[in-house]
Amino acid sequence: MELVSPRKVHADQADIDTSLVRELVAGQFPQWAELPLEPVDSNGLVNAIYRLGSDLSVRLPLRPSSTDMVQREQAKLAALAPYLPVAIPSVEAIGLPTDAFPGEWSVHRWFTGTHPHPDLLADPRGLATDLAEFVDAFRRIDLPDRPPAYPGERRTRAPMVEMDSPTRKAIGELEGLIDTRAALASWEESLAAPSDERQVWVHSDLTPGNLLVSAEGRLTAVLDFETCGLGDPACDLFPAWHLLPANVRDEFRTALGVDDATWLRGRGRVLSQALIVWSYQKDTNPAIAKYARHVIGEVLATPR
Repeated sequence: MELVSPRKVHADQADIDTSLVRELVAGQFPQWAELPLEPVDSNGLVNAIYRLGSDLSVRLPLRPSSTDMVQREQAKLAALAPYLPVAIPSVEAIGLPTDAFPGEWSVHRWFTGTHPHPDLLADPRGLATDLAEFVDAFRRIDLPDRPPAYPGERRTRAPMVEMDSPTRKAIGELEGLIDTRAALASWEESLAAPSDERQVWVHSDLTPGNLLVSAEGRLTAVLDFETCGLGDPACDLFPAWHLLPANVRDEFRTALGVDDATWLRGRGRVLSQALIVWSYQKDTNPAIAKYARHVIGEVLATPR
């Protein structure tokens, strides 16, 4: 098998390839040492992913950490799963740091399905219904452990004003690539929306790369719960602009009972993320940059 490394998206990214992953699996989980191993072409910014046999996947953080991040994720997934209407990952095993890879890594159960694409949705209305059911179920979760979304950061809990400076910086860096005047006007309208002191469970990253759908276009699984926790309800409105066509967007909003202020904050948050991602990744991750351009186009096409 050809040795494949994840594309370089961070200056301090670890050197990960098929040979390293096979060495780690064989050394710590010999029961899986003979299973086929192949890299998954992922556009993610957090993990390198390899498929192990037909039923498992191996995930290695691009930026290895000596913290107990993977153990926290394992506990969180086990606690959340009973409350949610579709499958979510389960951590089958946790790998220990080695000299070759100085961080925890994990083996997950593999899910079948494909990532949805906004131009190739088999059942947009059905997907909108499924997404609304997932978000609503997530918001209703009540667990004693109530971590903030994005531990160590405050992106999804912070008032919109705290996102203002990096958003304006990204708009400036995309001069000539987008309609910066329209982007600034849209951002300022969202920035002026009243804040909401409610804190609900949010996934915080419901982007196409974290969703799986069946051949019929219905939602079958949601992935990557590393940054989920308590946050602004607007944080889980991202699919409205990432995926759903304009004529279905209002149905998604109605199903969730989203008021004007929350909708504006959701639009602003997804615009801010897309602007910053495109600015940061335009030269290193073309697939992510393409999705960011799509999101910005959808937001700016929406009448203010």
